[in-house]
Amino acid sequence: MAILRVDKIGKNFGALAALSEVSFELHSGEILGIIGPNGSGKTTLFNVMIGEPPADRGEVYFEEKGITRTPTYKICRLGLVKTAQIVQPFAGLSVRDNIIMGGLFGADCSLPQARRKAEEVLDWVGLKALADTPAESITVAMRRRLELARALATNPKVILLDENMAGLTASEIEAVLTLLRRINALGVGLIVVEHIMQAVMGISQRVMVLNYGQKIAEGTPAEVVRNREVIEAYLGEEYA
Repeated sequence: MAILRVDKIGKNFGALAALSEVSFELHSGEILGIIGPNGSGKTTLFNVMIGEPPADRGEVYFEEKGITRTPTYKICRLGLVKTAQIVQPFAGLSVRDNIIMGGLFGADCSLPQARRKAEEVLDWVGLKALADTPAESITVAMRRRLELARALATNPKVILLDENMAGLTASEIEAVLTLLRRINALGVGLIVVEHIMQAVMGISQRVMVLNYGQKIAEGTPAEVVRNREVIEAYLGEEYA
């Protein structure tokens, strides 16, 4: 069953068509990868899906409910949450308090509930030893984990991951992939935007490819890497 459905979404910035007639579905508990060149519309698609800004055309449905013009905080409380490409923790707050702030955006979550959830998540993502550390002082790799922890604290059904592995070493990337598989095993659907091909192809059950704001391919990783249009637009002959 499709938990998330995007139907002919379009978004313009002036004369630039950032997205044009993009449609796809995410099935419950699935991992979908989205790839494409810089400027192909990947981050814009994510932003439009959570209403920042809303689409100009088309509709976004979450659990068959139209959310295209729903405020972002309400979309989060429904269970659809996005991580940031550039991680910016709340300055002056500890790692624990950053996760509590995430929990407060969840559906009907009181402060005591958010605190309990933060303790669960801290242990689960491997940040318990850093719980009282100022969030701005931790490493990039730990900030990536913190971003995932804040998303998990909202009790999500689907997480949109915008280049969550950017700037990490090979071992750090493998650790993130392990964590994402554990999150998915809980039944949480994932949509992964990533330029690290080995990572996105290795974790995704399906892959969608954008180019100039349009969907040019969709299928299994094996099908996508053999697609001639994808090779010419993005992957290149050497990768293929």
